Amino acid sequence: MANLSKANLSGANLSMANLSGANLSGAGLSEADLSGADLIGAHLSEANLIKANLSGAYLIKADLSMANLSGADLYEANLSGALYSDATKWPDHFDPDAAGAIEV
Repeated sequence: MANLSKANLSGANLSMANLSGANLSGAGLSEADLSGADLIGAHLSEANLIKANLSGAYLIKADLSMANLSGADLYEANLSGALYSDATKWPDHFDPDAAGAIEV
């Protein structure tokens, strides 16, 4: 498992990357391309995902507590069992519960 806690990966091309179980807590991922990435069980608490491309990403059981996903592209992202808090910021008009995420 990669430990990328607080790493600055803003604008990085991580498309199709295997980041399953990675520690990305507090990481800067704004405008990063994470399309199709495997983020199953990844720790993304307090991560900055503003305007990140997460289309088709696998966020199954990922920890999104206090993450900022404002303006992120979550088209066809799999959020089954992903955890989020009331401080998690979602894109406008996005319903995390309908996408299978769980508020903790």
